[in-house]
Amino acid sequence: MEAQIQWTLKAFDALTPHELYAILRLRSEVFVVEQQCIFLDTDDKDQPSWHLTLHAHGSLQAYARLLPPGLAYPEASIGRVVSSPATRRQGYGRKLMEKSVEECLKLYGQGDIVIGAQLYLKAFYGSFGFVAEEDVYMEDGIPHVKMRLA
Repeated sequence: MEAQIQWTLKAFDALTPHELYAILRLRSEVFVVEQQCIFLDTDDKDQPSWHLTLHAHGSLQAYARLLPPGLAYPEASIGRVVSSPATRRQGYGRKLMEKSVEECLKLYGQGDIVIGAQLYLKAFYGSFGFVAEEDVYMEDGIPHVKMRLA
């Protein structure tokens, strides 16, 4: 039986302390601990962004940050895309990206969406129509590629 999914989309100031803690914990669990990457996750881009969460099995399973145009790129952007290691391979990452694109277009209008994708996920993002634009670059010691959904 598939777990019931609950979505929330909130501006930073609307997040409760418990929601923010769960988001930052999941981001730290994956980006810092699992990927063994020492970097400052709290980059002052959270405050002007929207935060999309997917809850299932009673807890946060996936998250993405929807950035307005002009913050990371001239276009709108989706970042900090993460799914819980405890429930990987259950399709939450795919559902999250579909919903992220949908909500990004609602929030910021029918323009391009640009992402800085970890290189190993290039095919995953490509399956949503994102196309690599530039050469591979290093960010926090991890190969990335800029991708665009036109």
